[in-house]
Amino acid sequence: MVDDASKPPGEDVEDLKAADAQDLHKAVREAGEEELDRPLSSLFFSGLAAGMAISSSLITEGALHQALPDTPWRTIVVSLGYPIGFLVVILGRMQLFTESTISAMLPLVTKPSSWALKRTLRLWGVVLVANLIGTAITGGAIAAEVLGSSELRGAMIEVSMRITELSAWATFVNAIPAGFMIAILAWSLPNARQQAFLVIFAITYVVALGGFSHSIVGSDEAFLLLFSGHVGVWQALVELILPAVLGNLLGGAGLFALLAHAQVRGEMDGQGET
Repeated sequence: MVDDASKPPGEDVEDLKAADAQDLHKAVREAGEEELDRPLSSLFFSGLAAGMAISSSLITEGALHQALPDTPWRTIVVSLGYPIGFLVVILGRMQLFTESTISAMLPLVTKPSSWALKRTLRLWGVVLVANLIGTAITGGAIAAEVLGSSELRGAMIEVSMRITELSAWATFVNAIPAGFMIAILAWSLPNARQQAFLVIFAITYVVALGGFSHSIVGSDEAFLLLFSGHVGVWQALVELILPAVLGNLLGGAGLFALLAHAQVRGEMDGQGET
């Protein structure tokens, strides 16, 4: 163990300081560069695991919905189950499409190139497909009552039906703030340190309370409704999942990632970075 007296003066203070925007940009950008370099098989299986694991959000919400009486405050308590899947996926270092919108975008906007563009599209495509396969597997398993009881299945269907209340356009618009907030989550984690659990929980709980559309959690709900006969293939894929994907992408990569880069670009240029 290192004696505190042997530490250079001010080191303890430095340890307590939060990283500034430039440090966060570098941390998230370097994480994105590592993701861009990962083999396809690694991205796919990590994304597949994330798609399956994110279903713990729906399972927990369904269990809470089943246990609580039909009261005005039930949604507030049921929404506490929403962050569970994100905690499992993010702390388990699995690949989630909405997280990668900012991490993959920062290397591209920092040093634009055809290589970076192709790698970014490759990352998004592989992870998104893998996530959706994962949620389709779990959605089908829940519909077939392989996961959970018939009562829990009914509760999860009730929770999932809320996504059918929005049109495709409304789902797209509703997904923009969700993509923005999940990008904030990915941006904040390097600064979170020991508070990562609370940061993940708080931000995703707000997404749930706001009723914002998250493409991967929403796809789990959409596939459950599809395989249980409550919606058709067109509605599930084109009216529910696709608009949420596009909205999350716009909110995460199109808005927050560009804003996050813009706030430090002048300082980076001043240090000779492009």
